[in-house]
Amino acid sequence: MTPTLVRQHRTHAGATPRVDLCARARDWSEIQERMLVPLYEAVYERLEVGTGTRLLALGCGSGLSLLMAASRGAAVTGVEPSSPERLALARERLLPDAWDARGRADVRIVDGPPGDLGTAGGAETPAYTLVTAFEPLGWAGDSQGVAGLLRAATPLAERGAPVVLAGWGPPERCATASVLRVAGKLADPLRGAGSHRPTLRDDLEEVAQRSGLRPDGSGRVACPFGYADTDSALKGLLSTGLFDAAITATDRTQVNKELTEALHPYVRGDGTVWMPNVFRYLIARVP
Repeated sequence: MTPTLVRQHRTHAGATPRVDLCARARDWSEIQERMLVPLYEAVYERLEVGTGTRLLALGCGSGLSLLMAASRGAAVTGVEPSSPERLALARERLLPDAWDARGRADVRIVDGPPGDLGTAGGAETPAYTLVTAFEPLGWAGDSQGVAGLLRAATPLAERGAPVVLAGWGPPERCATASVLRVAGKLADPLRGAGSHRPTLRDDLEEVAQRSGLRPDGSGRVACPFGYADTDSALKGLLSTGLFDAAITATDRTQVNKELTEALHPYVRGDGTVWMPNVFRYLIARVP
């Protein structure tokens, strides 16, 4: 769930890391990231992403949204300052050798902040026609980080270019919300790092306005979280990084136990796990 689903949070300073970051990035890429495909598709369809689109993706994760845009003919640039492990997977996905004989010289992956991309409109970096920040809001501290990325990125976009933000829909329409509350429950008193709260109705608009953007439309998309079994669900949810503080405060065994109990209502007769969710996206414009 950029953070994605959610942003990957690092372990607290002074705490001993208890997760394998490379394995978690692989779980995100193979299990969790695909849950946001309906969101990517809805936005790309609405904005008619294709040949002629120059996309800048903030928090691009392991690159699935970039791959989908590139398959439509867009030139894509991904920025992922928080997870070098996910970024390495994005590079694997988007290497020119993985494409047909035309190659993909119009793909760029950057591990620094948006400011490292150069001056908008310059010879090396023409102005972007679309900026996306697909990591859903609703996590403590996320809005400030997203706003900072947007302020750095919007000078690189052409005037009037759409900027897309994403967030969770109403809690009563997001089954996963009850499962994610386990993170805050176990992390207390480390509650400030990665705890979940529902996205409020105007959160996206407030972030856009703080970033100097003009809201210009929104939409809702069904993004159910479906897993082959409970073990797959555990790997996918833990790959988001939201449970790091809970693991630090307790241990991996306790987190797995609490998550398994929270998932129980969503386990179907065949053992698969299915949680309906609704995500909201906002389209804003660069002034």
